[in-house]
Amino acid sequence: MEKVAVVVDSTVCLPKDLVEQYRIEIVPIGLVIGGTVYRDGLDMMPSEFYEMLKTAVKLPTTSPSSPGGYFEAYKRASERANAILCLAVSSKLSAMMDSARAAKKMAETELPGVTIEVMDSMTAGGAEGFIALGAARAAQTGSGLKEVISIAEELRAKTSFIVLMDTLYYLAKGGRIPKAAAWAGSLLNLKPIIELAHGEVKLADRPRTRTKGIEHLLTMMRERVGSKPVHVAVSHAASLEEGQRLMERVAKEFNCVELFLSEFTPVMGTHAGPGVLSLVFYTED
Repeated sequence: MEKVAVVVDSTVCLPKDLVEQYRIEIVPIGLVIGGTVYRDGLDMMPSEFYEMLKTAVKLPTTSPSSPGGYFEAYKRASERANAILCLAVSSKLSAMMDSARAAKKMAETELPGVTIEVMDSMTAGGAEGFIALGAARAAQTGSGLKEVISIAEELRAKTSFIVLMDTLYYLAKGGRIPKAAAWAGSLLNLKPIIELAHGEVKLADRPRTRTKGIEHLLTMMRERVGSKPVHVAVSHAASLEEGQRLMERVAKEFNCVELFLSEFTPVMGTHAGPGVLSLVFYTED
């Protein structure tokens, strides 16, 4: 029996092999397309989602996982661990925290003897993925719940998540970021860079071209990382070749102790749209 299991939602953009290696339980968020609800990463994969998005008459929407979805994840995790850390996408962006907490209440009677802690990741996507990965690695080495939470909090405080958008259209239409509508009007012909920090999305830069945008991403990373050993995730939305080239540049320039490429999951793509490139990173002190 393991001491701790990690549960997280499907925004995390982690490669499947890492999810399986560290036995991370994924709770899929719902995607509503044409009146049908699909489970992110199960019923709808990134490649088919971005193809569909090209011809969609009405934009997809997202539907938070129900408490039942979290409870089922807790139940699976409880079969191998007596404590669970559940990480949720930023409560300022989603209602997933509410579902996770409601499921914890259900588990108090249904899963006696299992301790569950729900933590706001204050982020999403690959940044939430790195927090989950760090927590799961600690759990796999035998750390108790208190230590796993401490590691997750440390990673939450120091992980950067910067994103080059091809357009702000999807972010504005989604309505999750009220400022995005105003940004979209003033940045019509630009390639904005946004950052998710402290649970909120902010506009970090406004380069005029995609090429300059990629350079801005790397400049921001240089300023924060320097020569320190760094963990990096490069993510893309229907931009595989650009993602691979960006990863190659990161590998050459930085002292990477970990580097991988992943896709923006469909639920992330619903709000970001195709053409996204992102860097997620944290340094070893």
